[in-house]
Amino acid sequence: MSLDIHIRHLGSPARQLVQGLRLSVPAGAIHTLMGASGSGKSSVLAAVAGTLHPSGLGAGLGGDWTVSLNGQCLDALPTERRGIGLLFQDDLLFAHMSVAENLLFAVPAGPRSERQAAVQQALQDAGLAGLGERDPATLSGGQRARVALMRALLARPRALLLDEPFSKLDAALRSQFRELVFAHIRARGIPALLVTHDLADVAEPQRLTQLDGDTAPASPDA
Repeated sequence: MSLDIHIRHLGSPARQLVQGLRLSVPAGAIHTLMGASGSGKSSVLAAVAGTLHPSGLGAGLGGDWTVSLNGQCLDALPTERRGIGLLFQDDLLFAHMSVAENLLFAVPAGPRSERQAAVQQALQDAGLAGLGERDPATLSGGQRARVALMRALLARPRALLLDEPFSKLDAALRSQFRELVFAHIRARGIPALLVTHDLADVAEPQRLTQLDGDTAPASPDA
């Protein structure tokens, strides 16, 4: 499994954000994008996820890029068919659902008993056993972050995009949650693309690309 990205150019008529970016992220690897605010980091994630259209419709940003996953070109596929999971700095849990219901929402269709078992295993893996019936609003920030992670993983993504998922946690929780996220990515063999402002979040220094808001050097992975 490999996530391959080639962004020839991405930006608006007034300003190009990213040019000449090539990344190849193998299974279980975590490639990090860093750069100042406005350098195009989150726009790259949007292009990979399929929420940014090359024509610039809606967002005002457009360009020319190609995204492939395990050799399959994703360019013509809508976001929901790309098999790419998303994890943001906000947990985005459904307030009207319990913790378990939030997790169950992500589990693919199948026998109810198997789906329920997957939820219970996810709670166990995240150190949240026994909290399935809780209202998400009653959880701590770290617990909510773990629920959001497990919900993303229960959808069985073939790749994972991480948009500053650690930034709202305090230092101790940040370190613990970071290691939990990275461990699951490696164990499941998922290629991951991480956006962050913090060098401490860089999992693999050799897989780091700095964006400067105009150009991006070719990745050493390419």
